[in-house]
Order: sequence, then C-alpha cells, then structure tokens
Amino acid sequence: MTFGERLSRHWQDAVNTLLGVWLVISPWLFGYSAETAAAWNAWIPGVIIAVAAIAAFTSFQEWEEWLNGLLGLWLIVSPWLVGYTAIAAAMWNHVIVGILTAVLAFWEAYQERHRAATAH
Repeated sequence: MTFGERLSRHWQDAVNTLLGVWLVISPWLFGYSAETAAAWNAWIPGVIIAVAAIAAFTSFQEWEEWLNGLLGLWLIVSPWLVGYTAIAAAMWNHVIVGILTAVLAFWEAYQERHRAATAH
C-alpha cells in the first residue's frame, strides 16, 4: 500500500498523531508548563497518543486504537480527577483534544472491523 493509500485509509491516525504532538507542545503555548499536574497530563498522554497513532498508521493493530480512545476519555475527565479545572486553557485543551482523539480512534477501530467483516 502506498503512503497516499494508507493516508486515505487511516487518516484518523494522521490526525491523532498531530493531536498528540499538539498536546506535547500545548503547555508552553498556553503558558501552563509550570503547572505540574496539567503539564505532565499533556506530555505523557500526548507522547503515547502520537506514538500509538504512528504505529497504527504504519502497521494497524486494533489495540492501538483502543489505547488512544481510552487516553482520549482520560483527557476528558482528567481535569476534574487530577484537579486543574482552575487552569481554563489546560482544561479546555485536554477536553477538546480528548474528545477528538477518542472519536477518531474509536471510529477507526469500527471502520477496520467493518472492512474486515465485509472483506470475507
């Protein structure tokens, strides 16, 4: 499969890669890099999301999508569980990126299952 074909088929992974990179740089962009809980909760999931999305893009495995979907759900609830809702930029950034990441990951997992089921 060519890069273009892979990108057309797995575009959600390409977007999740960008979202993971965004999470990693966002504490500096939004000025909360000194806020330990919020910053580390961007850096760690961001790296994992980007790496899993790249892995899924290059050699799809369904567990990579589930991992990113669960990390997206974590990002949605983490401002309240970890306690940084007072940092509005971090809270909204994590909630929005979490929603996008989870939707894209679960969508891709569904699409791949559907493709596999209809290929037989």
